[in-house]
Amino acid sequence: MATQNVKLPDIGEGVTEGELVKWLVKPGDTVKADQPVAEVMTDKATVEVPTPVAGTVKELKFKEGDVIPIETVILLLEAGGGATKTETPKAAPTPAAKSPAAAPAAMQARPTTTTSAGGGLDVYPPTPGPNVLATPATRRLARESNVDLNNLSGTGLAGRVTREDVLQNMKGNGTGTQAKGSRPGGAAEERVAMRGVRKKIAENMQMAKHVIPHFTLMEEVRVDELVKLRASAKAAAEAKGVKVTYLPFVMKALIATIRDFPMFNASIDDVASEIVYKKYFNIGFAADTPNGLMVPVVKNADQKTLLQISHEIQELAVKARDGKLSLEEMKGATITITNIGSVGGVYATPIINHPEVAILGMYKIQDKPLWVKDKFERVQVMNFTITCDHRLIDGAVAANFMKAFAGRIENPSQLMLDMI
Repeated sequence: MATQNVKLPDIGEGVTEGELVKWLVKPGDTVKADQPVAEVMTDKATVEVPTPVAGTVKELKFKEGDVIPIETVILLLEAGGGATKTETPKAAPTPAAKSPAAAPAAMQARPTTTTSAGGGLDVYPPTPGPNVLATPATRRLARESNVDLNNLSGTGLAGRVTREDVLQNMKGNGTGTQAKGSRPGGAAEERVAMRGVRKKIAENMQMAKHVIPHFTLMEEVRVDELVKLRASAKAAAEAKGVKVTYLPFVMKALIATIRDFPMFNASIDDVASEIVYKKYFNIGFAADTPNGLMVPVVKNADQKTLLQISHEIQELAVKARDGKLSLEEMKGATITITNIGSVGGVYATPIINHPEVAILGMYKIQDKPLWVKDKFERVQVMNFTITCDHRLIDGAVAANFMKAFAGRIENPSQLMLDMI
């Protein structure tokens, strides 16, 4: 029988390599044409790699955790026994504004999975079983450190085994290795390749900071009335299974303010030297996840009710934490909100999510004494920041924007009128 090379195809989106998360086959398995044979994680998402022909798996060229360049042979098949294709399928590059449905069905982005099944390879430590939750980076660290993940109790979300769990196990078993050149008794060093999501975050942040001249303006805003409004809506929403946070109210106030300041809902086309004003409102929100910072996007937020936005935020946040966001759910933001206050921050200078031109920061609510007339009153305040691209937005414009935005936050009745 003829031997067929199965390659890691061009996944599109500018991806040049992928990390092998899991083999879906083992030597000796019979496969059909278009059957997925491996899961590969890129800096965008995890995809299933199909075989272009039917046959019997002869050899696996890589082990789980390896980083593989596109167009590299990943396995060998003894072809035969089914319909074949003339070449390995390629996923056409998908413009950012279009759905990933334009890519071949077999190469659709699928939720990033952290569960690995045995690949049939005789290695130590053993391949983690199907009930072990751990990110690819954690699995790689465990393999390189000879730590069996099957024997660890994860301390992360939903029992996920974290990097710290592996390091703690190494410390307890005395398997840690002192870094070369370190002084006796000094702290050991660990070097981990920057790959996948973390690498992409680093590249995007470096590029954004290099290209965009940032400046940040902060405003302290009274939120007493907003707190009351959210409290009154909370019970009714929970009866429908929806958790209402402050974020959807802030989104609505942001959209209403942008209508008066359209330059905040824009981007700069550096090649054409043009300003692109967006007539739609796709609001991204930063979500901290075990795999790094993700920015899910609420599409057409101006056309949705507070309850609908709350429900969508809730769903997207869960997907982000579980590594199940699709490419489409992270595309197309026109402006981003980062809610650092959810973890206790009072002020920051966020980096703009290029090619956007602004990012709004919201921070924790604090009680504060305020001198009103002839006495102090206890009020609730929240800091907000707006970080802007100075190529398009001037300081005075940003100050006026924040004044208008703060007015809507301080007076929710005005915000309600804006939503009618």
